[in-house]
Amino acid sequence: MPHDETPAPTQAPPQTQTLNRSSAGSSAARLPAPRLPGAVDAAPAPWLLRLIAVGLVLAALNLRPAITSLGALLEEVREGLHMSGSVAGVLTSVPPLCFALFGVMAPRLARRFGAGTVVCAGMAAIAAGLVIRPYVGSTAVFLAASALALMGIAVSNILMPVIVKRWFPDRVGTMTGLYSMALALGTALAAAVTVPLTGALGGNWQSGLAVWAVLAALAVLPWIVLVRDRTPAPGPPAATRPGRGSGTASGSAEGSGPASGSASASGAADARSAEAPALRITRSRTAWGLACFFGLQATAAYITMGWMPQIFRDAGVPAGTAGVLLAVTMAMGVPLAFVIPRVAGRLRQQGPIVVVLGLCGLIGYTGLYLAPAAGAWAWALLLGVANCAFPLALTMIGMRSRTGAGVVRLSAFAQSTGYLLSIPGPLLVGVLYQHSGGWGLPIALMAGLMIPQMVAGVLAGRDRTIEDEC
Repeated sequence: MPHDETPAPTQAPPQTQTLNRSSAGSSAARLPAPRLPGAVDAAPAPWLLRLIAVGLVLAALNLRPAITSLGALLEEVREGLHMSGSVAGVLTSVPPLCFALFGVMAPRLARRFGAGTVVCAGMAAIAAGLVIRPYVGSTAVFLAASALALMGIAVSNILMPVIVKRWFPDRVGTMTGLYSMALALGTALAAAVTVPLTGALGGNWQSGLAVWAVLAALAVLPWIVLVRDRTPAPGPPAATRPGRGSGTASGSAEGSGPASGSASASGAADARSAEAPALRITRSRTAWGLACFFGLQATAAYITMGWMPQIFRDAGVPAGTAGVLLAVTMAMGVPLAFVIPRVAGRLRQQGPIVVVLGLCGLIGYTGLYLAPAAGAWAWALLLGVANCAFPLALTMIGMRSRTGAGVVRLSAFAQSTGYLLSIPGPLLVGVLYQHSGGWGLPIALMAGLMIPQMVAGVLAGRDRTIEDEC
């Protein structure tokens, strides 16, 4: 009845009355405004940002040693587990398969548990897998333990751009370059020192592979701080949370962290606007071009990491030198991974960079075909330049969407689809190597794949976003 409803709206809430009484007192008795549930600080503490930066670097250092350490000792592992060339090809195809299968789970896990928690669990999975796999007696269990480590790598792969976008929204290019450099450094380090470490540990290949679990265990520590941070990664839930109460929680498309109050509403609006394109991302030519470019560069990278030392060893290069050559190829990504994203970010179209990297790959593969031992150092350098298509692809993922939520969806789509496309490459190289008795056909395949990689990269590098096409 009307007379029963009128008194309630006219009374101030108890919290407001308390604040009014407090504000009437002396300045010493004034109380701070109550903190709304789900609210975040305008800027995170500097120590926290430094810790997250350290965590990013340590995590990135662990995203490839599980693969390149195996490549350096592939011959010993094949002999120890009695693998054929075809089975070894399956082994080198496991990384992209795991990245495709597990990477697609990363956005959902991050929304439920928080991106920091998922990365922390990912580092723990890498450490566990690296400890277990060398000491099993069968190929099947070796593959399963490798898959455990690669699962941790897969989810961390996807969430690195999310962490950067959330905590460093004004330094995306710099932080992307930083963790890309760390990724390249970890890749090169594992390739270069695995063989010498194995020798120092008594020549036991099991110890040479297991030692990399120590680095992964160290990477768990910084992320423990973020385990309690359950702010969801940008995605559908941010779009459906209503009004101002969620605006602060979602802050920007990256989540809470560095958001300011004025950015809250725009962040929620960005998340809402990103939902529709994400549901129809398969209609975007740019998304497909980026997925194909990512898949083809991943194919080249995993063939290189898995088979390049063996190519040099079969050409008469000593095992230790072959590992160093792979390290040189991977080390090229350390400086270039910092330079290329910054240059690409200043260009409206990234197609010219794609073409330059592709031409370096073509020249490198041609040299590897004609004179693998004589020009080994030159081919390693050129292929290292070509492999820098990876940081370029990460940069384009960040540039091809207007919102943080769109970046997450595009990252998951491009990387998961790309890794699926890359699965047959390393396996086919192993089959061709076994049945042809040499490296002519496999190298010709690698060179041939550079052409569609350049075409897809030029398509993905056009000045447009997925929102324009969905």
